Amino acid sequence: MSDSKTTNFTNPSTFILLGIPGLEAAHVWISIPFCAMYATAILGNFIILFIVKRESSLHEPMYYFLCMLAITDLILCTSIQPKILSIFWFNSREISFSACLTQMFFIHCFTVVESGILVAMAFDRYVAICHPLRHSTILTNRVVAKLGLAVMLRGSIIVLPYPLLARQWPYCRRNIIAHSYCKHIAVVTLACADICVSNYYSLFMILFVAFMDLFLIAWSYSLILRAIFRLRTRDARLKTFGTCSAHLCAIFVFYIPDAVSSIMHRFDYIVPPHVLTLIANVHLVVPSMLHPIIYGLRTKQIRNRLF
Repeated sequence: MSDSKTTNFTNPSTFILLGIPGLEAAHVWISIPFCAMYATAILGNFIILFIVKRESSLHEPMYYFLCMLAITDLILCTSIQPKILSIFWFNSREISFSACLTQMFFIHCFTVVESGILVAMAFDRYVAICHPLRHSTILTNRVVAKLGLAVMLRGSIIVLPYPLLARQWPYCRRNIIAHSYCKHIAVVTLACADICVSNYYSLFMILFVAFMDLFLIAWSYSLILRAIFRLRTRDARLKTFGTCSAHLCAIFVFYIPDAVSSIMHRFDYIVPPHVLTLIANVHLVVPSMLHPIIYGLRTKQIRNRLF
């Protein structure tokens, strides 16, 4: 393995991932919670998929979207965790240029896909509460499949320029990525060219996806709350709002760590690099771990089938 920090190349065959810079001596200890979170995410999401598949009463739009969320979480955490653990356990830091770009695509694509699924789930809750008699006719299996396909296509199309732009830049400075996975900005900053296009597109994508999806979720819940407050009894309002509790928790678990990570990176001159890298790792694996726990605890049908 070559650890040289300056090399002359225009198309690197490999990159070197540092893991958690500054905490190399503690990699084995850091791997313990990451391994536990990854195992929990794998087990929990597979249990969700198994329960929904086996229980015919759960073959409804809400649970189809939940299965989409589980599959997305499995792909998202699996795209980074095995490589991170191999760095922690075996010091296997090399990653090929093509594998790095592929990992970059999967990480960012399925992050966008997961955000879109949460929007689709908000729409499902809106229809179920505001138009309960038309829920089965509005959200048919065909419509659910089309929404899932649209969310997947949106994520793929929006993120595809990331690896395409990263591939065209010349890399003649160094091939060492001060991170534990191929995050877009961590890779393109190694290029010895003007990467303004990549930076501007990255900023545009973050703002476009975040603001559009959060706006649609907020709009859906404003209509949901208006319908709930029109109910006559307090018990009816609490019971109806309770059907949204798991989805709201899933939203907070997904967006809050992402927002914290983005804000911390804006103050990278204050926050130590190892803290930024740890946060960037945690904010991807924690939602994948917590989503099945949230739905397992907050959704009566899944909880009953599990027990």
